Amino acid sequence: MPLKSPTEEKYLGIFSIIFWTLTLIGVVKYCSIALKADDQGEGGTFALYSLLWRKINPGTLSSELASSNSNFPENTERKSRLPKVIQRSIVARSALLFVACLGMCMLIGDGILTPAISVLSAMNGVKARFDFVSESLVEALSAVVLVILFLLQKYGTSRVSFMFSPIMAAWTLSTPIVGIYSIVRHYPSIFKALSPHYIFLFFSRNGKEGWLLLGGTILSITGSEAMFADLGHFNKSSIQMAFLFMIYPSLVFTYAGQTAYLIKNPDDFKDGFYKFIPNGVYWPIFIIATLATIVASQSVISATFSVIKQSVVLDCFPRVKVVHTSPSNEGEVYSPEVNYILMILCVAVIHIFGEGNIANAFGVVVSLAMPITTILLTLVMVISWRTSPLLVALFFSVFFTMESVYVSAVCTKIPEGGWIPLAITLILAFIMFGWCYGRQRKMEYELTHRIDLTTLGRLLSDPSVQRVPGLCFFYTNIQDGFTPVLGHYITNMRSLHKVTIFTTLRYLLVPKVDPDERIIVNKLGLEGVYQCRIQYGYADSLNLEGDDLVSQVIRSLQAHVENGLGCSPPEIPELEESLQADAENGLGCSPSDISEVPEPDEILQADVENSSGCLPSEISELEEAKKAGVVHIRGKTRFYITKKCSRFDRFMLAFYEVLHGISRSALPTLGVPLPQRIEVGMLYEA
Repeated sequence: MPLKSPTEEKYLGIFSIIFWTLTLIGVVKYCSIALKADDQGEGGTFALYSLLWRKINPGTLSSELASSNSNFPENTERKSRLPKVIQRSIVARSALLFVACLGMCMLIGDGILTPAISVLSAMNGVKARFDFVSESLVEALSAVVLVILFLLQKYGTSRVSFMFSPIMAAWTLSTPIVGIYSIVRHYPSIFKALSPHYIFLFFSRNGKEGWLLLGGTILSITGSEAMFADLGHFNKSSIQMAFLFMIYPSLVFTYAGQTAYLIKNPDDFKDGFYKFIPNGVYWPIFIIATLATIVASQSVISATFSVIKQSVVLDCFPRVKVVHTSPSNEGEVYSPEVNYILMILCVAVIHIFGEGNIANAFGVVVSLAMPITTILLTLVMVISWRTSPLLVALFFSVFFTMESVYVSAVCTKIPEGGWIPLAITLILAFIMFGWCYGRQRKMEYELTHRIDLTTLGRLLSDPSVQRVPGLCFFYTNIQDGFTPVLGHYITNMRSLHKVTIFTTLRYLLVPKVDPDERIIVNKLGLEGVYQCRIQYGYADSLNLEGDDLVSQVIRSLQAHVENGLGCSPPEIPELEESLQADAENGLGCSPSDISEVPEPDEILQADVENSSGCLPSEISELEEAKKAGVVHIRGKTRFYITKKCSRFDRFMLAFYEVLHGISRSALPTLGVPLPQRIEVGMLYEA
């Protein structure tokens, strides 16, 4: 933090600013309020967005589930008109999504910059001790540490955190002890700076210089946003206890100790941390501090995995592989593609920009992410918690004003490296917008051209359409109907298998689905046509052998035929209902990974009417179809961009097709043998 003519009053004012920033933003805003605004145990801006959207569209989620999403007391007597305003306005809905996406992009940028600046700053301790150590050597050592850290991510947050926990304990105990020693030795009355009087004195005497120095003090709360986003990886109570009783006191004593040292040694501000450490414990503290920066980097990396997973589930980001590394914690995830991209970018940032530019860039990311969270938290208070307007106004005015002042100071660093996170954010936002736009256009086409049961019956009644021997699993993700690929297939192939099972995979927000409830089957009102829903939780494995899957479905169908009754799905909290409403309301996000089998009223009615007439011959027909051969059909759709499209549509849909081509399949692997897989291509006319 560059200072012109450093004095005792300046240092006391800076410490007072750091203390109250940690207290208000770290303790009050994030630890006491934000952590209560979880969505199914998940944190971050997208969790706030999801929580808000459930309240804005109350019909998309049961009241029991909606109320369980929040751990903050809700005032049921006070109703707000704001949800109806947002629901009716496409501009308001789009603005809400834009703010959530912007916050997510900022956090991903944080995931690139935090490991880089943290490890690089720690490694500079070697350079501070030995003058002959060059900057390039420090960067090379930092790159090696980062590569090792990212390679450990595949083992999961729990294992990595367990390995790092002794390091964190050593850091939270050792640095405040050094801080207390420095206070006693250099300036015992340092805690008089806790009075806000020193803040007013600092700004009144330093003016513009004091305002610019806020760009450095904001780095004291760099981990607050990641702490909120990490909610899915850790227990809420454990985060609060660790921050309030370990991290917060440790930071206060450490900053107080540094300030006490700098008051007696005012010209050492360029490297105040390592210089205030006594010579006798320098190397132990250096090792602990270096390892602690790795732990800090780990928390941001985990938070990045969480927000990527949330955005993929909401279909607002290209599909990447998401691995659940814990059998009991749904929020603990790991993404190989994201992990290695972050690793490459972190190393590149270190070698290209160096410590000075990264520090400026880092401040921009943190300062811009905080007011976004404040805006979304304010909306949660109004819409979800129905908090008193006076308390809402107090919360918003205090934190938004405070964070806006920080943003104004940090923006002066944009030409000096602050443009880096802005560039990252713009690139990520463009990717998300392109994906959302393409998914929305595709969903609109599918909803317009969907095949209902009556249309399917008319297609099959055509004399030219043959029912060929065999068993077909036709995968679909359209609600209230069938995918247009079905009509395309029947019209061109002029055939359909004698036994066709329209299969949908449904992701449920539970660890494991009971085996009796995993496969839900129903007979539709057409001969040899069934519906099947395969339900799975985040800890369930879907890597079944193809024959095993077929056998399970056949057994479920046989039981259904023998009982002569339809099966109904269990009442388990589901996310896809609200996501489907998003698509129908033009919000731009639609569920793809989470889909639902078509259940129109006429299908269920036909099922009831025909269930009593099921013949024993159906069982033998199922066995014969299985012996004749099994195929698994999936649709593979692309946009056909006509000359009628505007230039904007041509560019955005072409960009979407690029993203779609490199993203993961919407359907998880089921271990189906390659000879049994068929992909039916179809062009959607844009």
